[in-house]
Amino acid sequence: MKIATYNVNGVNGRLPVLLRWLELAKPDVVCLQELKAPNKKFPEKAIAGAGYKSIWHGQKQWNGVAILSRDLEINEVSRNLPGESDDYQSRYLEVLVEDLLIACLYVPNGNPAPGPKFDYKLRWLDRFSIRANELLELGTPVILAGDFNVIPTELDVYKPESWVKDALFRQEVRTAFKILVDQGWTDAIRKLYPTEKIYTFWDYFRNAYARDAGLRIDHFLLSPQLKDYLISGGVDKEVRGWDKTSDHAPVWIQLANEY
Repeated sequence: MKIATYNVNGVNGRLPVLLRWLELAKPDVVCLQELKAPNKKFPEKAIAGAGYKSIWHGQKQWNGVAILSRDLEINEVSRNLPGESDDYQSRYLEVLVEDLLIACLYVPNGNPAPGPKFDYKLRWLDRFSIRANELLELGTPVILAGDFNVIPTELDVYKPESWVKDALFRQEVRTAFKILVDQGWTDAIRKLYPTEKIYTFWDYFRNAYARDAGLRIDHFLLSPQLKDYLISGGVDKEVRGWDKTSDHAPVWIQLANEY
């Protein structure tokens, strides 16, 4: 099973890019973030035409998540991250794909930091950590996938010293991510590439993509039931170089079918 995560940075504005990539990569399951589309404007028909069923949790402006499935049964579990009843931001979606539970997430950016947006990010990560631990306790196969807006280590950023005050790399955020992973999750890309430079995001400014001045902020975390079934994975970096593309590239993993 091939599973991908992709921050599309506007599902309608980038729809030709998304459809082109789906045709080339043919993932079985895709987690999308930053839809920038209310529920009524999600391009369900176009995505169905590409062979994918979809469940989405949209919102106007900057948020929104969706999960697509090709030839596999998909059912929604939840679209609310517990912990703040007045949190209206569409950043979380849980589905069952066959017997695999997948959570798609779009963690708040948190900048400027410190400040209210950073405080919200830390609260969101804390709420997510609680939910992730609950999912682990189910004892079933679970994948947490999406744009975490977290640079875990210095290996995951092109110029660490320039990012120490940024909300993606501040020590509080890196600590929160480590606490999450240490519950028993496996960082799939780092398991496959323990010492290599791997980026998933390149800013539109300062010629970042051409200079390979990137960040690794899009992640897969695997529950213990799945870590030994991870076959391969990577970043479709070339997609970031396409015309009118997202500032993120798709990230994918391959799991053995017999998990």
